[in-house]
Amino acid sequence: MAFEFFRDRQHAGRVLAQKLADHADNPGVIVLALPRGGMPVAYEVARALHAPLDVLVVRKLGVPGHEEYAMGAIAGGGERVLDSDLVRDLGIGARAVDEVVRAEERELERREHAYRGERPAPDLRSRVVILVDDGLATGATMRVAVRAVRRQAPASIVVAAPVASPEACELLRSEADEVVCAEVPAAFLGVGRWYLDFSQTSDEEVCSLLEKASRRRTRHRPRSPA
Repeated sequence: MAFEFFRDRQHAGRVLAQKLADHADNPGVIVLALPRGGMPVAYEVARALHAPLDVLVVRKLGVPGHEEYAMGAIAGGGERVLDSDLVRDLGIGARAVDEVVRAEERELERREHAYRGERPAPDLRSRVVILVDDGLATGATMRVAVRAVRRQAPASIVVAAPVASPEACELLRSEADEVVCAEVPAAFLGVGRWYLDFSQTSDEEVCSLLEKASRRRTRHRPRSPA
């Protein structure tokens, strides 16, 4: 059957949520967005599953001069994945790699503060953690996200994305407990290719959706018996 484009990230999130319906109404589930683009998708997933929503900030390590091309990724707590073969093949020196890492660590810290402020990170021990992004090209960014979460001893990790390359899905099956890719086009051609509207998500939108999700959870939280 021919693949229909996602109208936008919100539409993609609603489609993805249908694929994750088995996790609905499970009090042990938490949805973590990979901001910024993963947040509108994850918001729709969390809303459909009646699950809490938070963020896991991960930064791609771009090839110097070709930053859109990933040579690895980093997450909080010092977690790092580096494609050593790619770095070697492109002749990227250790100093150049370190410069990219330092710059992305600064941006990671800025985003952590912008999105969370003084609010502590969620406790992921024994939780079913659903990691959501708007798409998976190489899988490098999601791979480091999985490893960062794995250090916190969750019950299981589910990787979820509306669209992904076959290679990324296969890679992540060896890292996560479950991989849910709503669409896996053979001719992938990039994440944005599968969205009619792939406009950039802002920091303000990330913060707004986190606040909106928090208000929704508070409003629907069962009252304690008198």
